[in-house]
Amino acid sequence: MLGKIHLLEGDLDKAIEIYKKAVEFSPENTELLTTLGLLYLQLGIYQKAFEHLGNALTYDPTNYKAILAAGSMMQTHGDFDVALTKYRVVACAVPESPPLWNNIGMCFFGKKKYVAAISCLKRANYLAPFDWKILYNLGLVHLTMQQYASAFHFLSAAINFQPKMGELYMLLAVALTNLEDTENARRAYAEAVRLDKCNPLVNLNYAVLLYSQGEKGGARAQYQEMEKKVNLLKDGSSLDFDPEMVEVAQKLGAALQVGEGLVWTKPVKDPKSKHRTTSTSKATSFQQPLGSNQALGQAMSSAAACRKPPSGAGGTSQLTKPPSLPLEPEPPVAAQPPEASAQTREK
Repeated sequence: MLGKIHLLEGDLDKAIEIYKKAVEFSPENTELLTTLGLLYLQLGIYQKAFEHLGNALTYDPTNYKAILAAGSMMQTHGDFDVALTKYRVVACAVPESPPLWNNIGMCFFGKKKYVAAISCLKRANYLAPFDWKILYNLGLVHLTMQQYASAFHFLSAAINFQPKMGELYMLLAVALTNLEDTENARRAYAEAVRLDKCNPLVNLNYAVLLYSQGEKGGARAQYQEMEKKVNLLKDGSSLDFDPEMVEVAQKLGAALQVGEGLVWTKPVKDPKSKHRTTSTSKATSFQQPLGSNQALGQAMSSAAACRKPPSGAGGTSQLTKPPSLPLEPEPPVAAQPPEASAQTREK
């Protein structure tokens, strides 16, 4: 109970210390082991999370919360088939779990089975109509399928529940751009830039729109903001930027005659190491908002059973494969060429 109080106050470190002491007294208590594993998962300490979740499953192989969390970790790292195998077990125990169907849907999305993904996400949405993360994922999948009106519908609903998340406005702007509503797309981008201080994709997509409208001054200003965010992210972590983002940014930089000094990778000691600055995929015109399909499926996984409200969009960039947050009712992320990347999280 003391641990739960710390969680309600948002103090994860103290909660973990309390649960660690509890596990010492009750080493076979699967509920304590699962909760501790979920807290480590939420903090991104995967080794300890996997250890405690594994111990919980050793004592209770049918513990659906631990199975769902373990599947979420596998899904985050791209092991979609293994994660689906885990989710089949959970489906027998809790067939009407919204986080379960959300995660299954995003596994299918990662496997590029979009119709199956939408079917599962619609079921999750039916079971939890007020969960913004499921609406977020539905918007992303519809953007990928170039169904922009449907994407607008779900993203607008998500914004009603989560009005302070910049990436939602960015994706809404992408949908509006493709629906040829440039004026409202610009408003959505402006709101996204105001709310999101970390994700360079917001500024890059906005710069692409401004450039396509002939406003080179505004595009150059957004490009420079993107450069600042990229440099901060590069200095603060070892993430690899999405190759498609790098390619489009380089093309736009050349068109605007800026960005020559922008280095996308951290310096390496081995002179033979190559920087990831080009994409092997199809080149995309810089007049289109960008994104990447591969990171999207991995960014949108969820785990069960922690009640801390999700953090804002700026925590980790969607350009990498960010960890899912183990939040209950809680799954990004990146998106298809006319889309943008976004991290998702689920219960």
